[in-house]
Amino acid sequence: MSNEQQKKLEINLHPDVAPGVYSNLALIAHSKSDFIIDFIANLPGMVKPDVVSRVVMTPEHAKRLLVALNDNIGKYEQQFGVIGGEQKDVNFHNPFNGNNFS
Repeated sequence: MSNEQQKKLEINLHPDVAPGVYSNLALIAHSKSDFIIDFIANLPGMVKPDVVSRVVMTPEHAKRLLVALNDNIGKYEQQFGVIGGEQKDVNFHNPFNGNNFS
């Protein structure tokens, strides 16, 4: 799809979809013709968490998603810092005062 075609694309976000769903786990499978991504909310106390959303896409669209995620993660990290890096604005209290109880 050319840039001109992308600019003309109008997307409608339905109110029932707009809030989104929370997911902290994704399972990915593929066949020759499809990638399947199951999004799961794996919360404490849940013995068998449910799939909250399933997305099926072609390999070409999966690759475009990968490129878009890499681009957006780079922009995010430039603005907010490296994901998984040191959290400078969070102050955690250590009740064990550095002792190792393993």
